[in-house]
Amino acid sequence: MQLSVIIPTYNRAHTLIRALTSVVSQTSAVDEIIVVDDGSTDHSVELIQNHFPQVTLIQQPNRGVSAARNVGIQKARHEWIALLDSDDEWLPSKIEVIRQTLLSQPQQLIIHSNEIWVRNGVRVNAMNKHQKAGGWIFKQCLPLCVISPSAVVIHKSILDQIGLFDENLPACEDYDLWLRLCHRFEVLYIDQPLIIKYGGHDDQLSRQFWGMDRFRIRALHHLMQLNTLSEDQQQLTTHMLQRKLRILLKGAHKHGNQNIIDEFQPLMTHYESLPC
Repeated sequence: MQLSVIIPTYNRAHTLIRALTSVVSQTSAVDEIIVVDDGSTDHSVELIQNHFPQVTLIQQPNRGVSAARNVGIQKARHEWIALLDSDDEWLPSKIEVIRQTLLSQPQQLIIHSNEIWVRNGVRVNAMNKHQKAGGWIFKQCLPLCVISPSAVVIHKSILDQIGLFDENLPACEDYDLWLRLCHRFEVLYIDQPLIIKYGGHDDQLSRQFWGMDRFRIRALHHLMQLNTLSEDQQQLTTHMLQRKLRILLKGAHKHGNQNIIDEFQPLMTHYESLPC
């Protein structure tokens, strides 16, 4: 199993060194490390060049995390892709455990694991709504993102079928991808923490954008347009759209946000007319 690691980064030299160190320190070595620098203005490039000469560095103007991941995936030389966000960290045995697991279940094409959460330097327990699972998990994916990019190893053949990250979504791009994936493929899950996921810092996308359900609604609506959902999946998706639209529009009317009303009221009218 040959594997390429894709790490998108933007002005995160302070955490990038931790992420890269966790990759090069794996008990089972990866075959390729690609860092896509998305227009950083800090010393990220110099850090990589001076301390991690084994890394393939791709530089591009700032286009967002989706574009950075997509470029890395397209340039990867190997069929298996592992993602790592530059503010997260792999535990030392991650790749070894992944490889051992796939030896016994070679038919699986996507695998993820449990994780440790650290927020503002303190380890915290994930809420029940973030509980991880395996199998056919499309229903669990509908409310919010339940797969962490840093925990995923995925075969390129899946991405050839469902497409890459949506570069038009400034946030919730992972939620969108997992929806497109999990309604068609079974997911293998390792109930063992293999990554440390860090939160609480100011440059997290979830802290840069208000009203994250705006982007989830766009992703759900796009999913409905693909015409690849089963009848049951369509009903589940319609119900979730109705629920999220009601909440979003209630807040928009309360605060007089006409832009949100103009964009999402027609969707509400459409989906209210559908059975759920």
